[in-house]
Amino acid sequence: MPHRFQFNESLLNSVIGGRSAIDLPRMNLKTLAEADAFLRGYGFDPENQNDMEKLWYFHRRSLVLMQEKLGFSPEEIPELLRDPKQLEDVRKLLLYASQSVTAHGADRELQRWSCALLRAMHVFVHSENDLFASFAEEIQKQILSPFQSCILHDGTTGKTYLRKVDDAASGDEAISLNGFEVKPFKTSSSTVIKLLAKPDALALNVLDKLGVRFVTKSLFDVFLVVRFLVKENLISFPQIIPDQSTNNLYPVELFLKACEELLPQAKKMDAEQMDQFLKDYLEAHKDEGSFFKKENLFSGGDYQFIKFISRKLVRVEVPGGKGTFSFFYPFEVQIMDQSAHQKILSGPSAHQAYKKRQRMAARHRLFPDVENP
Repeated sequence: MPHRFQFNESLLNSVIGGRSAIDLPRMNLKTLAEADAFLRGYGFDPENQNDMEKLWYFHRRSLVLMQEKLGFSPEEIPELLRDPKQLEDVRKLLLYASQSVTAHGADRELQRWSCALLRAMHVFVHSENDLFASFAEEIQKQILSPFQSCILHDGTTGKTYLRKVDDAASGDEAISLNGFEVKPFKTSSSTVIKLLAKPDALALNVLDKLGVRFVTKSLFDVFLVVRFLVKENLISFPQIIPDQSTNNLYPVELFLKACEELLPQAKKMDAEQMDQFLKDYLEAHKDEGSFFKKENLFSGGDYQFIKFISRKLVRVEVPGGKGTFSFFYPFEVQIMDQSAHQKILSGPSAHQAYKKRQRMAARHRLFPDVENP
């Protein structure tokens, strides 16, 4: 009768308390039979050789991640867990992770490191079983090609333009750019680090696996690029995910008001003068406008840009001529002026510094019982 009133606090918090399973302090399995049942519920059949080989694969990937990306030395990781010959059965990780957190010495280390390995393996499983893993080529082609077709690199002048496919570079719609970049799609390792670093992140919600970046010559041109992308249907504005947008470059409402004042004198001003007008206007009216920024704990405060996540309906041919399989896939668009771009190249928001902050957070997530340095 007493067992009726006994509940596992950690499991309840994971299921209905809003706490990620990654943050559980331990597993709660006592036998290999219980481990088998757990794996079946998770999605792997212990009697299926291919499934078990996949688990060993994720075990290897996790060890490589921890040593090569997160900076743990091989000597820190118990040899029993590093060497498949000694571990013998990948299911044993579940049992070692179920040992009491009050254990001492070697048993405690086995428990801690088994939990850390399982956390990394869990994230790898999800990051490598999404649509991108199966349809990467088609996703990249269908999302990126429309952007690339509107980019003209003039070999004679060395200039880059954003323009309609059927327009000459000198047309009114052409926008001179400082740069256009296709963001390298996130590898499994970088996705896993990101998911570990952000407790509220899910593999399903990794929305920036691929994307593009526009670097404009002026602040004003940033908004010209936004207008162009919508006008030429390179993005479908109903497909924007609103809560993923960031604009800490210039408040929309102030930009529109500034344009009204700019209009009568714009013909007499060059790009530099227009930018100075916009900056002065923002300074004079800063209390009247608001930036919109999705919080990112790892980005530096000097990282100023416009960013949004849109979605594209991707269609993939089903093998055997059985029609098409369609799904929406997200991609990121970043737009910034050359001044903001230069800051992220040289300031504390530089990519390496950003990644270092992420790696430190991921390390702490694997071992929550160790305080951050």
